[in-house]
Amino acid sequence: MRQRFDDTRQPNRRRFLGLAGAGLVGLTVAACGNNLGQTSASRGAQSTAGTTSTEGPSVSAMIDSTSTPTMTPAPTPTMPAVTPTPNARAGQLGARPAVNPTAAEGTSGTHQLGVAQERDALLYVPPGYRPDQSHAMVLLLHGAGGNAEAGLSLLQPLADAANLVLLATASRQQSWDVIVDDYGPDVELIDRALMETFSRYAVDPQRLAIGGFSDGGSYALSLGLSNGELFTHIIAFSPGFMAPKRTAGNPGIFISHGIHDDVLPIDRCSRQIVPRLERAGYAVRYREFDGPHTVPPEITREALDWFIGSENGSAAAASGTR
Repeated sequence: MRQRFDDTRQPNRRRFLGLAGAGLVGLTVAACGNNLGQTSASRGAQSTAGTTSTEGPSVSAMIDSTSTPTMTPAPTPTMPAVTPTPNARAGQLGARPAVNPTAAEGTSGTHQLGVAQERDALLYVPPGYRPDQSHAMVLLLHGAGGNAEAGLSLLQPLADAANLVLLATASRQQSWDVIVDDYGPDVELIDRALMETFSRYAVDPQRLAIGGFSDGGSYALSLGLSNGELFTHIIAFSPGFMAPKRTAGNPGIFISHGIHDDVLPIDRCSRQIVPRLERAGYAVRYREFDGPHTVPPEITREALDWFIGSENGSAAAASGTR
C-alpha cells in the first residue's frame, strides 16, 4: 500500500524562498507528509525540518544555500485583493470537467479568460479542437517573476500536433502563494480559471495534467499531489520542493532536472524529491540532463509523449522509470 502524506500539525507560516528570479536558492523539502517541515532562509542561511507521518517513516530534510548565483530581484506585481475560500487555503481545487461544455467550433487560438483584472489566465485551444470530442489538457505554471505567457510557452509549440488544450495562470505575487506565504489567492484564481475552462471546453478527465518549471514545477508537484483526484499527471521541470497539505488519487509523475543547475541544485532538489515520492508509492519518470536551469526541447517532447501516451494516471504510474 502506498504511504500517504498525512498532516499532523499546522505550520504557522510557509515561506519557501527559492525564487529563481529573486536570486535565492529554494530550500524545500516536503516529504512523506503533509505535515511538512517548512523551511525559510535567505542567502547563506541553512535550515532543517523534520516531520513524522502516521503511516510513513519520519522524514527530515536539510537544504543549504552555500552557492547562490547573483541575480536581479524580480519585481512584485501589485494585484487586486483576492479573498481565498477555506478550500483554497487548504490547497484544494473544486473545479471538475463538465459533461456538456458550451463552446462551439471556431474558438481556437489564445484567449484571455477574464478571471482576473490584471495578470489574467490564458487559454490556448488548438486548431483541431472539436466540441464533440474530449481533449487532453495541461494546466501550466510559470517560474518566479514570470507570467501566464511564460507558462504557456512551455508546451505551446507542441500543442497543435498533440491537439492539446493548454491553460496558464499567473501568480498574484512574485511567485506562487505557498512559496511567498501559504496556500490561498493563487489556488482561488486557478480554481476559477479551471471552472471557466471546463464550462466552455471538452476536457478529458482521464488526461488532465498540471505542470510547470522551477517554482512552477514545485507548485505543480504541490497542487498535483494535493488534488490527485483531479489531475491524472504531474509534470515538474527542475522543481525545488513539494508541499502538499494532503494527498489524493494516484497521479503519474514526470520530473526532469539539469545536472548543472545552479539555481535549484539537483542534489538538494530533485535527487531528494524523487526518492521520497517513490518511497511513498508513486511511480516517477525521472530524467536528468546535461544542462543548467532550463527545459531542453527533447525533455519537453518526452514529457508530452509520456503524458499523451498514458491513458490515465494508473497507466502513467505503470510506465514510470528512472
